[in-house]
Amino acid sequence: MVKISKKIRVCMMGLAIALLSAAATTSAQTRQAAPLTVATTQPADVGQPTSDTPALQQRNPRYRVMRDDVLTVSFPLSPELGQKVTIQPDGYINLQNAGSIYVQGMTVPELVQALKRAYANILHEPIIDVDLTDFQKPFFAVSGQVTKPGQYDLRADITVSEAIAVAGGFLPTAKTQILLYHRVSTNWVEVKKLKLNDILHGKNVEEDVQMQPGDMIFVPEKLITNFRKYVPYSFGLYSNPVFP
Repeated sequence: MVKISKKIRVCMMGLAIALLSAAATTSAQTRQAAPLTVATTQPADVGQPTSDTPALQQRNPRYRVMRDDVLTVSFPLSPELGQKVTIQPDGYINLQNAGSIYVQGMTVPELVQALKRAYANILHEPIIDVDLTDFQKPFFAVSGQVTKPGQYDLRADITVSEAIAVAGGFLPTAKTQILLYHRVSTNWVEVKKLKLNDILHGKNVEEDVQMQPGDMIFVPEKLITNFRKYVPYSFGLYSNPVFP
């Protein structure tokens, strides 16, 4: 009986070792396979922008058509369909023999593709060219303590300090620490605080950033100037105080 008991114990130990080895092998395989499963699984909304985060800016973005823009649409193989259209206040254009389509916010290449789809029922693989005949000119705005606040055409590459010069320069009441507003997307505006006094004296000239279409500069008023509005300096008591 003693010999049989030893054999049973040996068999049980061998079985236990085999089970532990199998469990360890399965665990290792699971750990190696898990990263592959995670790496190949992506959420459904990856790459989809949300309104809560600013969109990345694109270098050299294409112009997007807007209301009142005038477009010349030509058909090299069907010149009788050539036409000049104006984008309506609701963003639609009326096309000859093709009805109305919504085009506001499209680039010219996107607009060409939309026109090809609109004419696909009457033309086989139409060739269409689109030219911007009249469009909104790039502009910038300057407000606050400058000589001539307003909106100006952005005809060349100019910096913030040059834009203020175009607006007539600072008033004596101006604070030289100005704010630059740049729209990143529909719901986001980037605000930069620039010390123009340092830039004009040759310091931190790299901060004299280049203006972009639609940018706005605000020149605030000096604190002391704003304070004087509420202090009656015209009274002799304040301008020439009399002490007992």
